[in-house]
Amino acid sequence: MKQHPFKIASLGIQHVLAMYAGAVIVPLIVGGALKFNGEQLTYLVSIDILMCGIATILQVWQNRFFGIGLPIVLGCTFTAVGPMIAIGSQYGISSIYGSILLSGLIVILISGFFGKLIKFFPPVVTGSVVTIIGITLIPVAMNNIAGGQGSPDFGSISNISLAFGTLLFIILLYRFTTGFIRSISILLGLMAGTLAASIMGKVNFSAVGDASWFHMVQPFYFGTPTFELTPIITMTLVAIVSLVESTGVYFALSDITGKKLSEQDLAKGYRAEGFASILGALFNAFPYTTYSQNVGLVQLSGVKGKNVIYTMGGILVVLGFVPKIGALTTVIPTPVLGGAMVAMFGMVIAYGIKMLSKVEFASQENLLIIACSVGMGLGVTAVPDLFNHLPESVKILTNNGIVAGSLTAIFLNIVFNIMRPNKEQQLSGQANNQSAV
Repeated sequence: MKQHPFKIASLGIQHVLAMYAGAVIVPLIVGGALKFNGEQLTYLVSIDILMCGIATILQVWQNRFFGIGLPIVLGCTFTAVGPMIAIGSQYGISSIYGSILLSGLIVILISGFFGKLIKFFPPVVTGSVVTIIGITLIPVAMNNIAGGQGSPDFGSISNISLAFGTLLFIILLYRFTTGFIRSISILLGLMAGTLAASIMGKVNFSAVGDASWFHMVQPFYFGTPTFELTPIITMTLVAIVSLVESTGVYFALSDITGKKLSEQDLAKGYRAEGFASILGALFNAFPYTTYSQNVGLVQLSGVKGKNVIYTMGGILVVLGFVPKIGALTTVIPTPVLGGAMVAMFGMVIAYGIKMLSKVEFASQENLLIIACSVGMGLGVTAVPDLFNHLPESVKILTNNGIVAGSLTAIFLNIVFNIMRPNKEQQLSGQANNQSAV
């Protein structure tokens, strides 16, 4: 049945609003943590919006090489925020893009047989990794609540009030609203917090005035990518966790739309994500993965056609070419952003725990995997100088809490769940022992 263009456009705008807060907040957090100036932050937001649109179109457009052909929306995952901040702080921003570039290439290379590797990433591993990433983000939120590290009014009553006022507003929206309003509660909370800050004289609109109405995208805006082993390992782990999450989204939309997926379809979906991440690296944006919040919107609206998502992708591309729109988001004060971060980063931890809920907790081995990996990730994050006296080749794997915790989870899963003999082998062994006695 042919749909009216106005209906398609309005549904496309609704999809934009559902994912816009997540798409905009990632560059604001990363750029803020890396001390970007107003012009750089405006570019980062604009290029991210544009690349979200291009990445989405690549995934929806099914062809021989890439694209799963489902109404899927792509954006930067919060899973990548902590690693990008850590990499940029330690190795420089060019290393962020080098690691995203290679991780995207690795995703393309493994796309054909990723299904066979998935046994190395069961919920006990992916849940632990996402939980570790969420935990490492909380200090960023706490610093922003106080006004940002180095700010002259760090910890002032006005900053604390703005932050917790924003958080309270978001919580009230979640409690007393439903449907679409609830789905954009973070965005509404940021708007309300910024309005309150403006009344207090804490909002500077000069970045909006200085921003142009139109700009062309520029490859390597922040510099040519550089390559370091630890960042590459970190972003590859993030990419693999994202692929596991994306697989769940693929099957959810497959069920909603009634389209059965083949192994080839899955491989083309993975390939589109890898290709999107490579483009993100070349244009100094981010790695891209499926946005689950838009799956709920497909279910709620009942509109499952790809035309709506193509329209939504086109809207994002147009918005990405208008820096003034991107600049509007950069005026959000740090404490307001910090208040929203508590909810968002806490949700990353909560989502990790939700993933862990699929784990068989009766197994002491699984409990030990979670305990050691989360403990290692949190420990290295809290005490970063712990392994300073180890050789440089070893410190590559131990200096980053996310890498240390993730590798611990993968290794222990292999030891306890993959190398463990099955029940028939165990019973046979017990019978042999009894006969020997």
